[in-house]
Amino acid sequence: MSKVLSAVAWPYANGPRHLGHVAGFAVPSDVFSRYMRMAGHEVLMVSGSDEHGTPILVLADQEGVTPQQLVDTNHAIIAAELADLGCSYDLYTRTTTANHYAVAQELFTQVWQNGYMVEQTTRGAISPSTGRTLPDRYIEGTCPICSYPEARGDQCDNCGNQLEPTDLINPRSKINGEVPEFIETQHFFLDLPALADALREWLVGREESGTWRPNVIKFSLNILDDIRPRAMTRDIDWGIPVPLDGWRDQPAKRLYVWFDAVIGYLSASVEWARRLGEPDRWRDWWNDPEALSYYFMGKDNITFHSQIWPAELLGYAGRGSRGGEPGAFGVLNLPTEVVSSEYLTMEGKQFSTSRGYVIHIRDVLERYGPDAIRYYICAAGPENQDANFTWAEFVQRNNSELVAGWGNLVNRTASMVAKNFGEVPQPGSLEPVDEAVRAKVLAAFDVVGDLLARQRVKAAVAEAMRTVGEVNKYVTDTEPFKLKGDDQRERLATVLHTLTQCVADLNRVLAPFLPHSSNAVHAALGGAGDFMPMPVLEHVSGLDPADADRTYPVITGEYTQTPRWESVPVTVGATVVKPTPIFTKLDEAVVDEELARLRGEAATDGDATGDGDG
Repeated sequence: MSKVLSAVAWPYANGPRHLGHVAGFAVPSDVFSRYMRMAGHEVLMVSGSDEHGTPILVLADQEGVTPQQLVDTNHAIIAAELADLGCSYDLYTRTTTANHYAVAQELFTQVWQNGYMVEQTTRGAISPSTGRTLPDRYIEGTCPICSYPEARGDQCDNCGNQLEPTDLINPRSKINGEVPEFIETQHFFLDLPALADALREWLVGREESGTWRPNVIKFSLNILDDIRPRAMTRDIDWGIPVPLDGWRDQPAKRLYVWFDAVIGYLSASVEWARRLGEPDRWRDWWNDPEALSYYFMGKDNITFHSQIWPAELLGYAGRGSRGGEPGAFGVLNLPTEVVSSEYLTMEGKQFSTSRGYVIHIRDVLERYGPDAIRYYICAAGPENQDANFTWAEFVQRNNSELVAGWGNLVNRTASMVAKNFGEVPQPGSLEPVDEAVRAKVLAAFDVVGDLLARQRVKAAVAEAMRTVGEVNKYVTDTEPFKLKGDDQRERLATVLHTLTQCVADLNRVLAPFLPHSSNAVHAALGGAGDFMPMPVLEHVSGLDPADADRTYPVITGEYTQTPRWESVPVTVGATVVKPTPIFTKLDEAVVDEELARLRGEAATDGDATGDGDG
């Protein structure tokens, strides 16, 4: 069994998360992590709130609070949302901790000492009206390569090429539309060309492995064709100080938010080990070359995970053209796979917080529960192509697949057992029809497990639900409700035992997708205690003197009792009582209600700052 790092994209702390966010990073990573634990691997699942950058400053100004107050509020909101969604983090933390500052500064310093962080004079964009630096992602213009009119100052989402704000034709501020002013300023640049050969060697190796999604590996290799140094500091007073003499005391020079955010995967692992009381335990996932690491995100973040972060790791280890030595953290593992999802739209339009065209995950959780939305994302999400969420499809899948398919199978199984025996019955001899359905369910462990190990969540849940259909067909074929009288008692017991075993096994197969309801199914079949461990939200104190007076929420959990990915015989004699429905059927009126709510919110919402990292 392997050590598996599940590195989950860090949500930006500028507000609550919406459905498009969690479809890209939260649910796919949790399904994978839960399965890998069930398969016997040692999983370390980490993430946190990304809290630096100019967008936080802009929003804090608008709301009349300090940046720290803003991120304190939003971190608490986001952590609670993800915990309630069932995301089983070993640690979900934040980037404004002293621990994260120290880890980020250690990486910057060693990359600089190895010669891959070089000082250059550049032209930086500022807002003429405020004098404040405009981050790359807050500048839009026409791409000089493909003429796309809404290219960003760091990248064109149309052609995928890396850009600088000064490259854009007719640049404008996304904040207020004004034309930015460009001034000379000193910054440190990550010398990507000096690391390009090492990056290419690594990426070619990943391409040859055949495990990466084709769109991700193709995009990652293509961006190497136009590789150039990239600024890793910013003119801003909110962020991590540059840890070098002559720089650390400058009030308006900080590390680029994207330099420090990706380091969060490492700093969260270090914090997890420190909180565990085993401060070097993180090394099992980061220094062992046999350990595996999977990074989950949306496709707009591929560049930072297949180029910037690997380049930081290579530079830290001294593995570029200039050589060098690793720092105190040693040689750190490069990603085994960058698992990127595509975009999710809603009712045919892009999600937009600023225009009010959005559904926040908290609203979905409160109205429909976590597993209904988890199931939709798994079955119809943007895994390998853009997908469109519609309320009509959400209601249809909930009612026909969760309620009428899986929920109905669980309910009628438990109901028939409760009515006829009151406990899991002792079976007699199996007939061919019984053996056939048992074989189909047992086969699902191998098929679904193989798909989940390769992050093929959509195909995996489809196979699981296809098997649910086979078991429902078994009920139709055997007609246990017609087996009456003493002479058919043993046959009834055999059918209901077989049915109970199939449902129990399918509950294991579906548990990574539907962890909350798996506990309810387990109880309905006479099981004791929780089946799938759930995350907990805890308030903790900072680990370092600079954080001594701070408390903040983190997500953590105890997952050592995760059930194994295998068939386990049901307990004959376990009490089974008349069940309550596992899932809730939705009225068709939900569609019109939600569309009306969406139209109303979009019409009345103000011009709040949208999502984005600076």
